[in-house]
Amino acid sequence: MADTTIRPMLELEVAVEPAIVIGAGAAGLAVAQALIKAGVPTAILEKERRLAEPWHRRHQQLHLNTHRDLSALPGLVFPEDTPAFPHRNVVIRHMNDFREANQLPVEFGVAVETIVFRGDHWAVRTSAGSRLARHVIVATGRDREPFTPQWKGAQGFAGRIIHSADFGDAKSYAGKKVLIVGAGNSGFDALNHLARVDTAALWLSARNGPALLPKRVGKIAVHRLSPLMARLPLRVADAVIAATQRLVFGDLTKFGMPPAPSGGASRLTADYTAIAADDGAVAAIKSGKIVVVPAIREFTRDGVILADGSLIDPDIVIAATGYRTGLERMVGDLGVLDGKGVPLFNGGDADPKLPGLWFTGMRPSIRGCFANAAILGKAIARRIAGASHLPAGSR
Repeated sequence: MADTTIRPMLELEVAVEPAIVIGAGAAGLAVAQALIKAGVPTAILEKERRLAEPWHRRHQQLHLNTHRDLSALPGLVFPEDTPAFPHRNVVIRHMNDFREANQLPVEFGVAVETIVFRGDHWAVRTSAGSRLARHVIVATGRDREPFTPQWKGAQGFAGRIIHSADFGDAKSYAGKKVLIVGAGNSGFDALNHLARVDTAALWLSARNGPALLPKRVGKIAVHRLSPLMARLPLRVADAVIAATQRLVFGDLTKFGMPPAPSGGASRLTADYTAIAADDGAVAAIKSGKIVVVPAIREFTRDGVILADGSLIDPDIVIAATGYRTGLERMVGDLGVLDGKGVPLFNGGDADPKLPGLWFTGMRPSIRGCFANAAILGKAIARRIAGASHLPAGSR
């Protein structure tokens, strides 16, 4: 009883802020900038001690799969000498430059624990105490928590099992037998790098085939066509992606790749599966350097039994099995998450029963996360501030 009576009394002493953004990633920075430009005073709470912490933790070989011209935060361009697909360190610098250029008030080291609806405002309970706000924008990211399946027998496996988030230096895999599990965006990112390393063996285990596009066709960066693709009906976008994939790569089922369960744009929308980018992995599959094998059935001490009963003996298993939002602890009791923990609404959409609660950057976009961050940020600012000069968001 004390918890439900004392906390609201303490909250009465706290001023109600116009807007609080939770998370200072690309989506959080973009929506905060849009709100402040629209005249809405905004605080930004970031649990880490520095900006772009997830980017700092990713492997040194990482480059964006999205083109620099469609990956800049609003009003800030990359330096002229930036490669078409910027390196991780360039992205980190870009995010810091954006924060400084817009004088965004990021409060570091403040972790949000729960959000509670108070009828006409929200109580945001943090590691630094309670805050109140009319509007709360959750921008903690869809890749917040790496997800690794609980495979049968995995605990007794003598080798290493890591998530693709901990991929590290590709050169460290030289001479090792490596199994990549998952043919999505993360899986192909790891394969693209490992295809250039002298591994002892390299397998790809895939339950489903990917929607897969090359980074370039000739001298054309494929991602530059994404704004056009985003405006197409899903069935048309599916057909274009499938036709491009078949034209560039041929029939990958001949090399053991299972067929994709549905079109690339449809999967992106329905189950948030990002479109993978090839940068050498397909050539390695066709040459036999990467061997496509069936899904995992179970682990033994010395190896992995596959769905067809065959056994392989990797030294390292890389689980490219996706991420979770980790939002259950924060908003799980509000009825705003689907079965995968993804918010039911995103960007300028909201639940009328929970006025003032917004989410951004929680679903993949064919445009890429940076371009979509700007679109969704402006859509949210338009709804909150009623600034008619801000364009409405789109998928």
